[in-house]
Amino acid sequence: MTELNRKIGDMEFDGLITDLDPPVQVRGGTIAKLDTGAKYARGTILAVSEGDNKLRILGSPDAGTPHSILCDCCEVGTVADSDQAVYTAGCFHPGKVAVADGYTITEKDLDDLRMRNIVFRQPHEAL
Repeated sequence: MTELNRKIGDMEFDGLITDLDPPVQVRGGTIAKLDTGAKYARGTILAVSEGDNKLRILGSPDAGTPHSILCDCCEVGTVADSDQAVYTAGCFHPGKVAVADGYTITEKDLDDLRMRNIVFRQPHEAL
């Protein structure tokens, strides 16, 4: 008989998603391989390169237009591109996202993300 009430895992709330409007959308994306491998954190803002249409961390060379936010931590190597799940829409905490070291998110970046239905809001205070 099938067991329908068994615990199958745990989930920790990290505060990345702050609202249900706009609704979260998840799609697949290809992160370009790197010259030196790196670990990308959940919440990393990715940009699509015009040259090869692959994703790179926002603020890195050849990054292009902001595109999506990484769903889960991942390692990007030097041998092959990395296929990952990315948020292509949703409402996110501005203090929980990451970009390339030394890069500051610009108003143009925020506008480009808004055009894709990715917005940033602080979480609501408990009543």
